[in-house]
Amino acid sequence: MSAASVEHPCDGEPDSQLDVANRLMEQHPGYRVEIIGGVITAAPPLDGPHARALTKVMRPFIAAGLDDGETEVLQGIGLWLPDGPEDYTIPDLSLVDADFDEHVLENNCYDPAVFRLVLEVTSSNYNNDLRAKVTAYAEAKIPVYVIVNRKHGRVHVLTEPLADGYDSHQVYAPGQQVTLPASIGAEVTLDVADLLKAGQHRK
Repeated sequence: MSAASVEHPCDGEPDSQLDVANRLMEQHPGYRVEIIGGVITAAPPLDGPHARALTKVMRPFIAAGLDDGETEVLQGIGLWLPDGPEDYTIPDLSLVDADFDEHVLENNCYDPAVFRLVLEVTSSNYNNDLRAKVTAYAEAKIPVYVIVNRKHGRVHVLTEPLADGYDSHQVYAPGQQVTLPASIGAEVTLDVADLLKAGQHRK
C-alpha cells in the first residue's frame, strides 16, 4: 500500500483515519495496519511459523489449479470494506477473480466482490480475526472465511454471510480434514494437523 506523507497540512483540517493509518505504516515498516469498524489496528511483523503456515495452506489451492485461469491466490492484498467510509483489511491470503486488477477502489484496496475466499492465520491480534473480521467479512459478503487458529489449535470455516456474521461456522480439530465449498472454483482439502503444526515454533 502507498503511505501518505508524514508532513501535516497547514490548513488546520484534521487528518482522516486513512491518513493516520498510512502514516503509521510509514513510521513502522513491516507492521500491518488496518481499519475495521472505524478502529485503526496495527500488528507487528509476522513470525516465521505464521509465514510457514501460509506457505503450507497455499499449496492445495495451487495444486487444485486455482492460481491459473479464472482465479489467483494472493497474500497480503487490501480488501476495501463497506462498513465504514475508510475501512479496509489486509487478509493473510485471498482467492480472487483473475480480473481483480480492474477493481481497485481506494488506497490500493480491492472491491470485495472479487474475493471468493479470505484466510487469516492468527497472530498476537487473534481476537480481531475471531471477532471483528468475522463481522467485517460477512458485511462485505465474502463467501468463505477460513481462520487457522494457532491460539486454540483449530481451523474455522465460515460460510453463508449475513448482515452481522456468518450463518455457518464449522470448527475442525487436528486429525480432521477440511473440504472447502466447491463455490471457490475447485475442490480443496486442508489437513488441520499439518496447518497447525506448520504454524508452531520448532524447538
